[in-house]
Amino acid sequence: MAITSVTDTFGVAPQIVEAEMAEVKALGYTTVINNRPDGEPGHPADSASLQAAAEAQGLAYIHMPVFGMNFPAETVAEMQAALAAPGKVLAFCRTGNRSINTWARAQADDIDVAALVAPTGFTIAE
Repeated sequence: MAITSVTDTFGVAPQIVEAEMAEVKALGYTTVINNRPDGEPGHPADSASLQAAAEAQGLAYIHMPVFGMNFPAETVAEMQAALAAPGKVLAFCRTGNRSINTWARAQADDIDVAALVAPTGFTIAE
């Protein structure tokens, strides 16, 4: 599993599967955010299966689908709420790009997102 640590409490990853939830927990994450919509082409697992696997490991699980590179205010607010909870958060999508872009929009008032994201290799969508 390829996780990019963005901050001490937030990381992004490409698609994860049920069998990787134990590793997610072992790495110290407490919350998993799935930014992939169910039924997206190439999606190897549905949200209900991923949620069951996460919860079996004692992880909080949030399904926050992002369609394309669209980031409505409700999704950004949901990410802000998820980030306010204690613990480490891991967000994933097919490549990690939608996840880091959602995170960036949730942080936009607080930090220089472009400077923070630049070392990760991800691109911030306009």
